[in-house]
Amino acid sequence: MTAKKILMLVGDYVEDYEVMVPFQALQMVGHTVHAVCPDKTAGEKVRTAIHDFEGDQTYSEKPGHNFALNASFDEVKAENYDALVIPGGRAPEYIRLNQKVLDIARHFAQTNKPIAAICHGLQVLAAADVLQGKSCTAYPACGPDVMKTGGLYVHIPPDEAMVDGNLVTAPAWLAHPNWLAEFLKLLGTNIEHLSATNDQLPVSSYQ
Repeated sequence: MTAKKILMLVGDYVEDYEVMVPFQALQMVGHTVHAVCPDKTAGEKVRTAIHDFEGDQTYSEKPGHNFALNASFDEVKAENYDALVIPGGRAPEYIRLNQKVLDIARHFAQTNKPIAAICHGLQVLAAADVLQGKSCTAYPACGPDVMKTGGLYVHIPPDEAMVDGNLVTAPAWLAHPNWLAEFLKLLGTNIEHLSATNDQLPVSSYQ
């Protein structure tokens, strides 16, 4: 396996699981991950939010952890990275207003480098106008964003992920096992799968 250099775009109130889990898991298997936020530098922190699906019309939101950035946004050059990760939460709604964020997303799309986006992370790709003709999923409320920019929004169960070319997407953090597994395939990372011995746990519903 060749270790990859991965860029992660985050912001205040990024979803807690959707930043913490991939950031740690991708490093665990040997990749380098740089998490950056517009207007912040390495060592600064972003606040996170925990989104739960508890039977309401939309997700509930609770305070999460403070997440430390390990690279400086202004110093990032997209061409130095092999892949891009865009977590969800509330951050994508406002970081998509930053022109460099959009330029970064366009670089990875135009060069066909692997992109993993989850939940509201698709808002960044929609704003960058790089979803034309792409089949993808997201948190359902982001479906109109996908379709308005020429993408094909696909509604799938919350614990599943889908791949279209260089793009792997998922509806929410419930899909982490499948979303990360598909992203690792795009990265060329081979992980030996062990046979499961326990029954599958039930998956929470979401809307």
